[in-house]
Amino acid sequence: MQRNASFLLSALFALIIVLTASVFTVDQRQYAVVFQFGEIRTVYSEPGLALKWPLVQNVRFYDKRILTMDSSEPDQFYTSENNPILVDAYVKWRINDARKFYVSFTGGDEAAAEKRIGSIITSSLRGEIGRRVLRDVVTGERDNIMSAVMKKARANREISDMGVEIVDVRIKRVELPTTVSESVYGNMATERTRVANELRSQGIAASEKIKADADRQREVIVAEAYRDAQKIKGDGDAKAAAIYAGAFGQNPEFYAFYRSLAAYRASFKDKGDVIVVEPNSDFFKYLKSTGRTAK
Repeated sequence: MQRNASFLLSALFALIIVLTASVFTVDQRQYAVVFQFGEIRTVYSEPGLALKWPLVQNVRFYDKRILTMDSSEPDQFYTSENNPILVDAYVKWRINDARKFYVSFTGGDEAAAEKRIGSIITSSLRGEIGRRVLRDVVTGERDNIMSAVMKKARANREISDMGVEIVDVRIKRVELPTTVSESVYGNMATERTRVANELRSQGIAASEKIKADADRQREVIVAEAYRDAQKIKGDGDAKAAAIYAGAFGQNPEFYAFYRSLAAYRASFKDKGDVIVVEPNSDFFKYLKSTGRTAK
């Protein structure tokens, strides 16, 4: 009885071990590939429990998530102008067929897969950059380059035969090698200096033009003002002469007397003033008058 119980326990324990060795779990983030004597028997892509023959079959798991391939150093390319340029890009990819992936890369080596994918993407980038000038690569054509590379990668038969899928290709940064950047910056500085000098010359020319126009306007204004002043003065002199003539016509003797007084006032303004005239001169006509009308 005791022997039977021990046998049953041993059999149960062996059964548990066999069952444990026969059942495995497929994670939702992985492919499970079942091998038998080195050959692929089954590929599980859905999560859950699965069975395999113990000791005869073994299981290997491959990541089905999106993987990132990012090089530590940028690659050097040449534009259509034969200018060297450094481009740092990364690739998003994933395994979409575990069977093809295992066959294409011995043992399903991800490092080997990334090396091959990197070679294909680099070749596409070289072709796209080689068709563009430096300015387009650095500024406005980056999105177009990435779109073209993605289109080629998805249409590439070799990539699909490897059991992988290119999800995205992105250019992180584009820069010039040190030797080239110094030359480019020097050219940029020269160009900016040329533009600054040109703008400065244009400013000086505009300033001289404004000054010349201002001087011309000033001369015109002064001339017009002088003309108007002379006209006004002439009109005033004409009116004054008319008034004098009218006054002289009304009373010639009073007008002559008034003019003589004004002349006396102007001639004898200061005590030191001296005038030499003949005594019988008409200048003293009214000084010699004694109340009678001067003749």
